[in-house]
Amino acid sequence: MQFSNEKSHPPPRHRPGHDRRYTIDASKIEAELDWTPQVNVQEGLRRTVEWYLTHQDWWQPLLERGAP
Repeated sequence: MQFSNEKSHPPPRHRPGHDRRYTIDASKIEAELDWTPQVNVQEGLRRTVEWYLTHQDWWQPLLERGAP
């Protein structure tokens, strides 16, 4: 997998006072579904990246055919 420093999308415009929109609050799903996360966000992202690096044979053909 190759990474580039090129930006494909402009960063979102900062909206003062809207910083709370970007935080995760799982209290509703925890209360309504009696669900709690098994891993923290950092571990989940690490596992996700590891999966994609290990399973390139699954997603690489999608890129080659131009799948969205």
